[in-house]
Amino acid sequence: MAAIDIAIVGEVNLDLILYGLDEAIPLNREILGSNFEMTLGSSSAILAHNLAMLGRRVGFVTQYGSDAMGAIAMERLAESGADLSQSVKGREKSKTGVTILLAHGRSRRILTYPGIMFDMTVANLDLDYLASARHFHLSSLFLQRGLHAGLPALFRELKKRGLTLSLDTNDDPEDRWNGVLDELLPYLDLLLPNDDELCRIARRKSVEESLEVLSAKVPLIAVKCGSRGAVVQDGGRRFAVPGVTVEPVDTIGAGDSFNAGFLAAWLGGATPERCAQAGNITGALSTQRPGGTEAFRDRALMEGFLQAHDFSPLAKVEDRFRGGS
Repeated sequence: MAAIDIAIVGEVNLDLILYGLDEAIPLNREILGSNFEMTLGSSSAILAHNLAMLGRRVGFVTQYGSDAMGAIAMERLAESGADLSQSVKGREKSKTGVTILLAHGRSRRILTYPGIMFDMTVANLDLDYLASARHFHLSSLFLQRGLHAGLPALFRELKKRGLTLSLDTNDDPEDRWNGVLDELLPYLDLLLPNDDELCRIARRKSVEESLEVLSAKVPLIAVKCGSRGAVVQDGGRRFAVPGVTVEPVDTIGAGDSFNAGFLAAWLGGATPERCAQAGNITGALSTQRPGGTEAFRDRALMEGFLQAHDFSPLAKVEDRFRGGS
């Protein structure tokens, strides 16, 4: 069994991105976009890919369809060096999820077909494999419907075995923000929402009010605020960490890339301030290419950007490219 720093359980799909579209799209007309990209998608897979590219030993557990899209997605993931030994192809004729993103400048429409995202249950997971990691992370909580019934017991057992736990809920397509979420919060060491998600989780109108509510349950909360950077609640201490100024090509996956930088630094024992700085750097890096992983696949771009912005786990990246651990 390979030693891993972090185990991530979640969904995988491809992102199909159309650019150059007006926000008002008429029905029954052929609308032409200015560009198209197909990239590795899903919050869980983007995080796993980018965290592995940053040199952390990642174990990614997912179920993918028996179709060509599943094969492409898993091939992209494998390029990162993440351990996929526990990922399983679905039954015959099962379909991998797909997200179609219609980009309208800095806003976008997000249309997702889940495929087999809802099929994976806690019974499908190898608990000993997960517990071999130092840390466990879950993204896209509301897309992991098959896991919900078993998650409280899983989180409880992993805590007993000494793991730290983090969660990024991502959006709730039903906009309910309830169910198993409230049961999971007390087990968390780290919560990684964006500012809108934070307010919806806490059912409050402002980031400040929401942090007051949630900090009673979760000891460390890093709130992603886009180009403004991040706000961190560390116990009773709250502080802002300014973002990195760049001209974005595409902001898709920037939040998941923030998570990758934050967790890469956190697993290295960095302070919450430094973790947030690292997250802002990798979130900004992500915006320099289409989709959530393409900037990390461009090794020259990634290494140069990280060096230019004093990304402290950089030595891990250089060792990885030389064949080190």
